[in-house]
Amino acid sequence: MFDCVKFAVRLASLVLGLALTVAGVAGEKPNVVIILTDDMGYGDPGCYNPESKIPTPHIDGLAREGMRFTDAHAPGPLCHVSRYGLITGRYPFRKKIQWKNNAVIDEGRMTIASLLHGAGYDTAMVGKWHLGFFEDEKFEGPLRGGPADRGFDTYFGIRASTDIPPYFYIRGTKAVTPPSGYIEANNTPGWTAIQGAFSREGGIAPDLKLEEVMPRFTEEAISVIRDHGAGDSGNPLMLYLAYPAPHTPWLPTEAFRGGSEAGSYGDFVHMVDHQIGEVMKALDQAGMADETLLIFTADNGPVWYEADVEKYGHDSSGGLRGMKADAWENGHRMPFIVRWPGRVKAGAVSDDTICFTDIFATLAEITDSVVPEGQAPDSESFLSVLNGSQEEGTPVRGPIALQAGRGHFMIRSGNWKLITGPESGGFSKIDKAVAKSLPQRQLYHLGEDVGETHNLQAEFPDKVKELEAALTLIRDSE
Repeated sequence: MFDCVKFAVRLASLVLGLALTVAGVAGEKPNVVIILTDDMGYGDPGCYNPESKIPTPHIDGLAREGMRFTDAHAPGPLCHVSRYGLITGRYPFRKKIQWKNNAVIDEGRMTIASLLHGAGYDTAMVGKWHLGFFEDEKFEGPLRGGPADRGFDTYFGIRASTDIPPYFYIRGTKAVTPPSGYIEANNTPGWTAIQGAFSREGGIAPDLKLEEVMPRFTEEAISVIRDHGAGDSGNPLMLYLAYPAPHTPWLPTEAFRGGSEAGSYGDFVHMVDHQIGEVMKALDQAGMADETLLIFTADNGPVWYEADVEKYGHDSSGGLRGMKADAWENGHRMPFIVRWPGRVKAGAVSDDTICFTDIFATLAEITDSVVPEGQAPDSESFLSVLNGSQEEGTPVRGPIALQAGRGHFMIRSGNWKLITGPESGGFSKIDKAVAKSLPQRQLYHLGEDVGETHNLQAEFPDKVKELEAALTLIRDSE
């Protein structure tokens, strides 16, 4: 005879067990994969620019499966400063960064890797470091002060960009093969001196070919994922994959040449997208994708001029002003996508203003980690944005400040943005005679003028003073 009471008890038990299982899964620490590309424009991925001339199906797929941020900012518009802020949660202008023959991140400064290592993670980095080593041109001994000394269990990569010699691979703290060879400088007709296949002359290791560096990093990242998926450490994985592309030299392999309508740059971005797709496939094959928080972004804006826009019909800026190194938006407003299945709503779009420095505090909150006093001083968690609990209309963080490549500071508070000098403060140039006539402050309301076309400093002098005071407070505090 059917016993309703026993059935009800058993059903209740199953429901409770399922609830506990779901709660347990939700409370587990996710794997963390951060993919950082190099010199990619806000308008390159199709999910940010429907008019893009570059196929980016894998980046676009991440946007469909995760949350796309429209107002995410690098902490500086150049390679090394952007990386410093991302890894430490600290504005790079707080430290005088000299990365050659010097380890930029001080011993005792926490990084996202040491944070997660302390939370029980296996930590790995693959790719471009660009934050220096002590005596980084002594190739026979250990290279200290790099990833292996700053929280990463394993490291395979290169010291800087693929246009900055000497060119050699590093595993852990040692050069895989010293740069005993020599390579001539390279330039490409039809591009400026810092575009195309540009690279500088210098030493090169016999086991390194510039066109093979990016695919090699993909292979290494896939190996990290496969080994972790097949291993039995029981720890979650943190992988920081820092591609040196589409930074120069633009070296798309044969399979990707002509794959875009934006020249060799577009073809190289297309190739970057493919490499990201291979990493995503590896996560799926290892059975890790559903338990992984994946962040995709780029370090700073592109090297793409108005002449390039006219020639190819491709706007790498996505309607923003400027380029790499600039205080203008295209120097530091970056594509930024977070995929976290079951935790971040698929296809979501956030207009919240965040900074790369905020990744530190966000990961700390996700893993219930305590950040000691003085560490990650410029990091504010955006977990509430990811899980949908952030109150609409309430900023998730305070003002953002950064320094451009040639010294100008920028502060962003709400829709207001102040730049403490005329011109771009970076690589973008304007006529010298025009520059002399410009006011010494630029004030823009990005809610109405995201292209920064109308300087409002004369109309709102009190707002200029207010933002200058806020910037001073940020610069003087830590």
